[in-house]
Amino acid sequence: MTDTALAGASADSAAAKRPARPSRPAAKPHGQWKVDGKTPLNANETWKQEDDGLNVRERIESIYAKEGFDAIPSQDLHGRFRWWGLYTQRKQGIDGGKTATLEPHELEDKYFMLRVRIDGGALTTEQLRVIGQISVDFARDSADVTDRQNIQLHWVEVENVPEIWRRLEAVGLSTTEACGDVPRVILGSPVAGIAKDEIIDPTPLIAELGERFIGNPIVSNLPRKYKTAITGHPSQDVVHEINDIALVGVRHPELGAGYDLWVGGALSTNPMLGKRLGAFVQPDQAADVWLGVTSIFRDYGYRRMRTKARLKFLLADWGTEKFRQVLEDEYLGYKLADGPAAPKPATPGDHVGVHEQKDGKFFIGATPLGGRLSGSGLVKLADTLEARGSYRLRTTPHQKLVVLDVEKEQVEPLIAELDALGLSARPSVFRRGTIACTGIEYCKLAIVETKMTAASAVAELERRLADLADSGQLPTALSLHINGCPNSCARIQTADIGLKGMILPTPDGDPSPGFQVHLGGGLANNDREEAGLGRTVRGLKVYVDDLPDYVERVVRRFVADRAEGQTFAEWAHAADEEALQ
Repeated sequence: MTDTALAGASADSAAAKRPARPSRPAAKPHGQWKVDGKTPLNANETWKQEDDGLNVRERIESIYAKEGFDAIPSQDLHGRFRWWGLYTQRKQGIDGGKTATLEPHELEDKYFMLRVRIDGGALTTEQLRVIGQISVDFARDSADVTDRQNIQLHWVEVENVPEIWRRLEAVGLSTTEACGDVPRVILGSPVAGIAKDEIIDPTPLIAELGERFIGNPIVSNLPRKYKTAITGHPSQDVVHEINDIALVGVRHPELGAGYDLWVGGALSTNPMLGKRLGAFVQPDQAADVWLGVTSIFRDYGYRRMRTKARLKFLLADWGTEKFRQVLEDEYLGYKLADGPAAPKPATPGDHVGVHEQKDGKFFIGATPLGGRLSGSGLVKLADTLEARGSYRLRTTPHQKLVVLDVEKEQVEPLIAELDALGLSARPSVFRRGTIACTGIEYCKLAIVETKMTAASAVAELERRLADLADSGQLPTALSLHINGCPNSCARIQTADIGLKGMILPTPDGDPSPGFQVHLGGGLANNDREEAGLGRTVRGLKVYVDDLPDYVERVVRRFVADRAEGQTFAEWAHAADEEALQ
């Protein structure tokens, strides 16, 4: 027998003596309705199927508002209330070190955050006044504009919710699906319908989506939250790369103005930027395309594990080619035309400052500090605008306000009055670029304080870096995003300087609030061709109290070291770690 045959016989004999290798267990189902059926695979999916979150409104009005907080069962309180924009807020006095160790019921108070849904950010002064007065009457004068164009109130008691709804709905506002596993607020260009250089006005589309689908049971049970962004402005002003679905205005060489379709963006603890499908969406196709993408998420989205239940995970597994094919073949019944990508923006997308409208009037973009407002301030703002002849305004995805329809002779007087209300139309680089999430003041997930941290840091940086500002050495744009936890409501991975709240050790062993630092992130804007996530440096963390010191140090190093024309983000990605400490 040859050596080869002997070796083969020996191997066969050894294999015969070994026990058979157990077969690999079948992969667990993802809970995709169209693949695995609708049998719930976790507790959340069970109660969502047992009773649609939209149905809780009747119980709030007929039972809980009369019997009080203690009458609310857990599945309604911690689940279905979100379908109507209600979250329990954090109990006061609980430090960030206990966020991860206490049970949810130990962290929460008997008060609610209430989120007013403002699709497209569009408000009249009448609506603004109503929100402000609700805040004064029922929410301890609280009001924050979010980076999703909503306004949030705090200290709301369940007994007052029906009256709040009555007042909001009397002026065309609602809290419907402002939270929950549903289509959240639709981000829209703050200058829709008024900008001189607009490609397409998305206002009719946003209105159609709201009328047809918001509060509609066909899309009220999604695997998790679902975020939409639509713009027709060339500045790409709705942070489209971090939404589940986005429609970005473009001009097709044969088909005219329409939208470039993006899907699968989201940040949180596993950030992924959205992807172009390469499809051009004509205006009369847009609502059906939105429903198609949303239905793919409903039917094929992963429901077994909530940590994998965003559309971005399905897109990552499928890829853009399969996603587009399923959309066209199963949900639309027709092919979408191939289309061009939107060109790099030529102007900033926050719309701060004074700009002429297409009708010859002006709009003024002004920034509060970290999104912090007040109810009484909203009432005063409504009065101020009306006295100057303006009856419309917009919230923005950058925690700004845009005042519309200002006559030329009213611009400068109104800017001065806005400034007196804490809204700057000519802000410093730091005030303009700073956004902050709710933070530990009200949020049960937060670890550190954010709003006051943002305000004090901006004031200190304006003072410390006045020499660079006066000499023109500061960059014209520098984003500072402050987040109270890892979930990235303030988009830390897409900021020049992004700060993720955490508890840090100290030399004396007493933990202290601080931040992990992300550097050089950003979305497509006039300074960069495309979106990119920030860089983290091992060990680069900063205590809250040392934040101004750190930002001053890194900005001065950037100014000293940068190459000609180099942006902060470009420098931060290229710099040695030592330069970023």
